[in-house]
Amino acid sequence: MSFYNGILNLTNWAGNVLLPVLAGLFLAFAILQFAKGQAYSAGLYGGLLCLVASGLLRAFETFASQRTWSDPDVYWIAIVSIIDWFCNVILPLYAALQVAAGAVDLATDVRFHYSAGWMRHFAAAALCLLLSGFLRLAEFFVTNGTGGVS
Repeated sequence: MSFYNGILNLTNWAGNVLLPVLAGLFLAFAILQFAKGQAYSAGLYGGLLCLVASGLLRAFETFASQRTWSDPDVYWIAIVSIIDWFCNVILPLYAALQVAAGAVDLATDVRFHYSAGWMRHFAAAALCLLLSGFLRLAEFFVTNGTGGVS
């Protein structure tokens, strides 16, 4: 067994077995503390952080395992996949959230000033969609390019 396989197996074990079990224990501890009327936030945050760490390990494994380990482009493909996923999934969802927050802010406090909260929400949504659109446009040009200048 090589060092790489050992680290990979350790990461898989930690992300798929150890952290979800620890999350369950932390959440059970939080429920017991809540039932006693004591502070339960430490157990709750511990459980959520274990689940977040497990999810991040699995996401990194997914992004990095799209190519074989001996492919020289494995890191480049992983970085491109993370950026592509972030700009095509996370940014549009965040833009929708900012539009909703801007609508709520506009409905509750109507001030037409450039630094008003609703204006910042709508500007952030527009910038998120702009960045996502530029990335998709660049992706289109790269995939449909002719292989050089003609």
